[in-house]
Amino acid sequence: MYCWPAPVVPEMTERQKGFFAPNLSPVGLELIPTELAKGVYALMANRLPKDNNGLIVGSKGALVVDTGITPGVGAYIQDVVRKITDKPIMYVANTTYHGDHTFGNVAFPDDVPIVSSRLNKAAMTDLEMEKSLRGESMYGDPGMEEVVTWREPDIVFDRFCEIDLGGRVVHLWHFGIGNGSGDTLVHVPDARVVWAGNFLRHAGMPPMLLAGDPIGYTRSIRAMKATLELDRFVPGHGPLSDAEPSVSWMLAYLENLAASVHRYRGEGMDLDTMMDTIELKDRLTLPPDVPGADRFPALMDSLHRLNVVLTYRYLEATAPR
Repeated sequence: MYCWPAPVVPEMTERQKGFFAPNLSPVGLELIPTELAKGVYALMANRLPKDNNGLIVGSKGALVVDTGITPGVGAYIQDVVRKITDKPIMYVANTTYHGDHTFGNVAFPDDVPIVSSRLNKAAMTDLEMEKSLRGESMYGDPGMEEVVTWREPDIVFDRFCEIDLGGRVVHLWHFGIGNGSGDTLVHVPDARVVWAGNFLRHAGMPPMLLAGDPIGYTRSIRAMKATLELDRFVPGHGPLSDAEPSVSWMLAYLENLAASVHRYRGEGMDLDTMMDTIELKDRLTLPPDVPGADRFPALMDSLHRLNVVLTYRYLEATAPR
């Protein structure tokens, strides 16, 4: 018997009319360190929904989680790291192939290896397409012009990778399809913390279902839940989160999404009506003084409607003929 490697699932590029892209422009970005355990730092964006990053420090050196949307952001992350620790950066981990998490890879020295899942690397083939897809989130910011090369991971794994930073072990996991085909989670076992990239978000924040498969996504989350001892996680976008309520919300959201779209499609409901009918339940609300809160409700509605569209297309493509 021969088992083929898991395929790269391309991002579904359809967007509904009036789609409201998340604003990921690095203009005004500050990364605020939050120490979650000794030597374990969430680098939290000062304004939602810009990208969060991470820093994990051992006695030998440090690991950085994700590198930002431009090489300039990648350089800025290194400046932030230098203010926290004098340990050298030994590794960079990419949680996804998306450019807002990887275009900053080129700012790191060549002797600092990039680590991610094999599927993430396999998806990093078309720089101009990726710039186009992430460019809608730049809102006119010309910073994407800095991006002329796309540094791929140097070290890849299929399901699990262990990195020893000296007195601090970091585990990288790939549990299956999620936001994309190669989502990578960065787990610090002794701190019970994970960097989840686009795989998980705070309860009440819908994901972007860009792979279009809520069924496989649910399976991947359940595999993570059964495997990792986890108290908190750092999402790629949005607030720090306690694990249990966010995992439970995500599972309920995806299961309801898949069941509702399947049901209404079977009843012959058109897609526009379906987007208006399937509600986003128990949504996260932000205090009005949180930077980005004014645009947050519209963004959440837009992401939810996109998920209805992409789930519909996924079920349409996989229905028995």
